[in-house]
Amino acid sequence: MKLNMTIRMTMGAVLTGALLAGSTWQAAAQMTRYDSKPGTLKVRIQGSSNIHDWQVEGKIIGGYMEVGKNFPTEPGAAATPGKVDAKVDAFIPVRSLASVKEDGSPYSTAMDDIMYGKLKVAEQNRIYYRLTELTLKEAAKSKDAPYVFDSVGELAAAGITNKITMPVSVTPMADNKLRITGTLKAKMSDFKIEPPAPAIAGGLIKTADEITLLIDWTVGQRKAAAAK
Repeated sequence: MKLNMTIRMTMGAVLTGALLAGSTWQAAAQMTRYDSKPGTLKVRIQGSSNIHDWQVEGKIIGGYMEVGKNFPTEPGAAATPGKVDAKVDAFIPVRSLASVKEDGSPYSTAMDDIMYGKLKVAEQNRIYYRLTELTLKEAAKSKDAPYVFDSVGELAAAGITNKITMPVSVTPMADNKLRITGTLKAKMSDFKIEPPAPAIAGGLIKTADEITLLIDWTVGQRKAAAAK
């Protein structure tokens, strides 16, 4: 009897595991993946000092986004406000960032070196972002309008990871692409980064702690592998 009971318990565990594995696979199969599209993105970090405002730009965002069936991927498609199935894993190479003037032209390699040092590029050569929750707040009002979301995620920079919330807009485009824009207000000290006071200026330049991060990211649907 004990043997029969053991067999039944083992079979039950196997069946439960199989069902869980099947449901996980099914959920993954229902997600559609969008990969970062080179040349169609932009990162901008803005801040200020006691001398002048400053800005840093980059044109590389790696990674991908996966969305479920309740995510609006067609221009102007009907959508119900609420949580949607979505996953984002993205990164920005630190050395892809560079200081620029207001018109976008290069500003200062010395400032770039200070920034790389503050971001600990030798040990942490990427800034990482992982989405943990996405909620649709407002559906698109026209075919050209964006869908407005509230996002919750984790941002890692200089070896420190923080939970962040950020409003984002997603605009479905032609050729199965999505344009994602967002703005984040943060502080350098949130990531244990001391605002720079460059020695090259005798410490007279004092950088404010507050920064603004702007993201403009385009992702495109991954094409299915061709049958052999």
